[in-house]
Amino acid sequence: MPVRGPRLKKIRRLGTQLPGLTRKSADKNPTPPGAHGAKPSRRRPSEYRRRLEEKQKVRFNYGVTERQLRRYVERAKAAAGPTGENLLALLERRLDNVVFRLGLAPTIPAARQLIAHGHIRVGDHVVDKAGYEVDIGDVVSLTSSARASFERRGVVCEPILALPGYLERNTSDPCQGGVVSFPVRSDTPFPVREAMIVEFYAR
Repeated sequence: MPVRGPRLKKIRRLGTQLPGLTRKSADKNPTPPGAHGAKPSRRRPSEYRRRLEEKQKVRFNYGVTERQLRRYVERAKAAAGPTGENLLALLERRLDNVVFRLGLAPTIPAARQLIAHGHIRVGDHVVDKAGYEVDIGDVVSLTSSARASFERRGVVCEPILALPGYLERNTSDPCQGGVVSFPVRSDTPFPVREAMIVEFYAR
């Protein structure tokens, strides 16, 4: 997995809830990890650190490696429109994220596991690549074996977050949904200053 280590510690360090990474909340202990986490810093964080933290938010939430994120940034630069918004839209279109946003998995790491085990269909085909890029008109659903497993365990397909505008759930089949448009900036489910990520890679 691209992101290893305690997930709650990561969101405490960044001071931002990352819904794709974990359902746990740092509300009970919001200070950064470590013996000195509760003490205020004597110095303001440097510009480099602020840019790094914005980049890490995106990396950890979407579960991508540093190399993958650099490639996404390059693709975002080559596309028309603001680079930062293009970057977020590309990440939202990843299949593991779409599986999570549709409520077929409680987190993106859990969605990645479903995909890797061949439990997710896009249209009529099983797709086992977490980074598969969905397109308008794609229908994403559980395979029949995954549905049977969910039924045995009493698992319900229900989104953790409000459904973004670019997705639509099947009203008669909660374990199926479709892509109806491309993601926009407001679909990103956590606060992030994407311009700082672009600046981080421009140095």
